[in-house]
Amino acid sequence: MTEIPYFGEKITDVDYVDRYGVYGIVSRLDHREICLIQAPNGAYFLPGGGIEAGENQEMALKRELIEELGVHAEVGQYFGQADEYFYSSHRDTYYHNPAYIYETKAVRFDQAPLEDFNTIFWFDVDTAISKLKRGSHKWGVEQWKKHL
Repeated sequence: MTEIPYFGEKITDVDYVDRYGVYGIVSRLDHREICLIQAPNGAYFLPGGGIEAGENQEMALKRELIEELGVHAEVGQYFGQADEYFYSSHRDTYYHNPAYIYETKAVRFDQAPLEDFNTIFWFDVDTAISKLKRGSHKWGVEQWKKHL
């Protein structure tokens, strides 16, 4: 069985809140550019987010893409899980974030995003990797690159 990569520091004697998330790689220009979301704090992330009660990974990713990008898309190849341990000063909470990374296909930007507090950017793949805040997201894009 393949070991799940993890990022961040898991601090002993800290209670972590599990926050399961699913993230999509949205590309254009023959996979030369990918889309990143910039949060209000300036950090860059792959589009996606938390899996809500009653959702599977595919349902959650489709919902998140509509909320963050205004995109309808098919969920493509699964690239794996990478876990992240981090502290959110905004929420004063330690999180364990298993991140499930997927490719997206047949992407249609056909409505305005439902959330208006993020900014959408397109970067070439290597620049995007360098800008991503989460190690799990960087790992996911690297896995995607191997399959191009």
